Amino acid sequence: MPHEILSVSQLNDTVRQLLDQALPPLWVEGEISNLAKPASGHLYFSLKDSNAQVRCAFFRHRASRGGFIPANGDQVRLRAKVGLYTARGEYQLIIEHLEAAGDGALQRAFEALRAKLQAEGLFDAAHKKPLPGLPKRIGVITSPTGAAVRDIISVLQRRCPATAVLIYPVTVQGDSAPDDIANAIALANQRAETDVLIVGRGGGSLEDLQAFNDERVARAIYASTLPVVSAVGHEVDVSIADWVADHRAATPSAAAEHLSPDATALAQQFTRNARQLESALRRRLSDYQTLLLGLKRRLDAQHPGRQLQERSQRLDDLDQRLRHAMQQRLRHLQEQIGTLSHRLHTISPLATLQRGYAIVSDLNTGTILREASTAEPGQDVRIKLGQGELSAEVKNIKT
Repeated sequence: MPHEILSVSQLNDTVRQLLDQALPPLWVEGEISNLAKPASGHLYFSLKDSNAQVRCAFFRHRASRGGFIPANGDQVRLRAKVGLYTARGEYQLIIEHLEAAGDGALQRAFEALRAKLQAEGLFDAAHKKPLPGLPKRIGVITSPTGAAVRDIISVLQRRCPATAVLIYPVTVQGDSAPDDIANAIALANQRAETDVLIVGRGGGSLEDLQAFNDERVARAIYASTLPVVSAVGHEVDVSIADWVADHRAATPSAAAEHLSPDATALAQQFTRNARQLESALRRRLSDYQTLLLGLKRRLDAQHPGRQLQERSQRLDDLDQRLRHAMQQRLRHLQEQIGTLSHRLHTISPLATLQRGYAIVSDLNTGTILREASTAEPGQDVRIKLGQGELSAEVKNIKT
C-alpha cells in the first residue's frame, strides 16, 4: 500500500492543528528583542532568556487594547497560544495579553488597593488630623540603621535641638515589614509618648517600598489617633501610606523640616515684633502729642486768662499720663520678651548642663548611659558638663 504523501502546506497545517489542540493558552516571561512595528499595526518580536528564544506575534486588535508599549530590552510577561506560521514552518506565540514583568504586577496590585481604600473613604480630607505647630516630641517609625532616621535627626538638631525624638525601630522591607510597621503605629498610639509620628524610609524600587503599599499599614495609619506624616522614598515616589496619612512629605528630611520650628527664626521674629510694637507706640504717642498741641493752640486762641491756664494744665496732665502709659506698655513688652527668651533657654539641653547636670557616655562607642546598671567596672566613660568634658573610669556601681 503506498504511503500518503503530504505537501509542505499540508504538513504545516497538520502541525498547526496539533499545536492548537495540545497546548492551552499559557504564560511566558522573558526579554524582548528584534522588535518590529510594521505599518499594519501588528507587533513582531523575539522573546528570549539566557538559553533560548521564540518568535512572537501580537496582532493589532489585541495590542491596541493594552496601555503597555513594549520596547527592545523590556522584561515582559505574556499570555499566548502556541501556534505555527505555516508559510515558513516556524512555531510562534500568538499573544493575547502583554504586560511588564516584576513591577507590572506590583503596580496592578497598587492600583487595585488604592481604588479599594479610596472607595472606603480612607483618603478623604475630612479624616485628616492637623499637625502640631510646636511638637515637644516626635515619634519616628523607620529602620534604626537606615539613612532616613539619620536625615531626620540631623534636620531636627539643626533647626530645633530642644525637640525630642523617639525612635520606634522596625524593618521596612521584606515579608515581616508590614506587620512591624502596623504594630509600631499601634504601640505608639497606646503609649501616647509623642505629639506626632513620622512613618517612612529612604528611596528604592517599587518592590523595595512594598511595605508602605500594604493594606495592614494603610489601616494602621488610618486608625491612628496621633497625627501621621508619611515620608516614603524620594519626591517622585508615591505610596498608599502617603494617601492615607494626615500629611505627605516628599522625603524624610522634608518631614522633619515641616514639623520642626526654626529656633533662630523664632527668636528673630520675637525681636522684630518687639521693635514693631515699640515703633507703633511711638507713632501713636506722636499723633496724640500733635493732637494736643493743636487743641492747645485752639484754646489759646479762644480762651484767654485763667481758663486758658486750666486747659494748658490739663494738656500737660494728659501728656504725662500718656508718657506713663507708654512706659508701662514698653516695660510689659520687655518683660514678655524676657520671659519668652528665658523659656527658649530653659528647654535647651545646654541650659540643663549649666544647672549642674551631666551627660555620661561610653568613651569608645558614644552610647549615652541612662542607668547605672548598664555600666561595668573599669569602663571608660566621657562626662560632658556645662563647660568642658571629663574622661573617667568606672570604679563602683550603685543601682
